[in-house]
Parts: sequence; C-alpha cells; structure tokens
Amino acid sequence: MARLRAEGRSGEAHVLLAEAARWPVGRLPLLADALHRAGLGADWATLLWEAAALPAGQLVAAADALTAAGRGDDGRQLLRQGVARPAEQIGAAVLQLDGEGREREVRALLDACVRVRTPGEAARCAAADPGRLVPLLLRAALGVSDERHWDLVHALRVAGYTT
Repeated sequence: MARLRAEGRSGEAHVLLAEAARWPVGRLPLLADALHRAGLGADWATLLWEAAALPAGQLVAAADALTAAGRGDDGRQLLRQGVARPAEQIGAAVLQLDGEGREREVRALLDACVRVRTPGEAARCAAADPGRLVPLLLRAALGVSDERHWDLVHALRVAGYTT
C-alpha cells in the first residue's frame, strides 16, 4: 500500500483497499495496525468505509473482530457507517439475521441504527415486516435512552405502525 501511494497509484491503492475490506474479518485488526504504523491512517478510514457496504452479517462480524482486538472505536464507526444504507435494506437484513437466530447481530445492527439515524429514518426500517421489526426497533431504542425510545414510538405512530 505504501509503495502504491508513494508511486502515485491511488486508483490501484483504492482497489486494494476495497478488496481488503472483504478479507476474513480476523485480518482487519492486523491490517489496521499495519496501516497506522505505515502512516496510512487515511487508508484505514477508506477501508472502513468500503467494509461498511458488506452484507449485514459480515458487517457485524467485522465490527466484532475490531472490538475484540481493542479497536472498539473502529468497530462502532464501522457499524455507524454500515447503517447509512437505505432503511429498507436495514430492515431486510435484520429480518434475515433474526430468521437465522442471530440475535446478537440483530441487536448490534439496530442499536447502531437507532443511535445514528433519525427516529423517522429508523421507523422506515420497519416497513418490510412491522410485526417483527417494530418490537426489535423499540427494544434497541430503549437501550439507547428513554428519550430515543419515545422519539421512535412517535415516529412509528406517525408512519402508521402500532406500538
């Protein structure tokens, strides 16, 4: 990476970062350390942005790997960036994870969603299956704060969902 940057081959460097974002998640903390040691912190930020586009299960696994390696700030940043995708995609991903019994991943994704997104945006995540998603969203919001919970209750009601 350092050689590519030094040679001004930024396009190739970006391709390498995009590929690295899809490597096994256990490699991410090592890669973070290597990039920072080489003075390539900006490339690490780019890699996190690329990793935010991973499918939801892989996204949460990558965030978990970073957190387990003592890079909790990076793990939280990755989740925040990952929930910037359209609300409908978040809802669909949560339904899939929930259907697979992956409760911890559901909680991590929805926690990031209700922390980062406005209550109205978070409420739109429920569209795919309000009966399943509304209770999950409300539980996540309650874990953030009473205020966030009530803001989400209001947004869900405005969107036409029973809370």
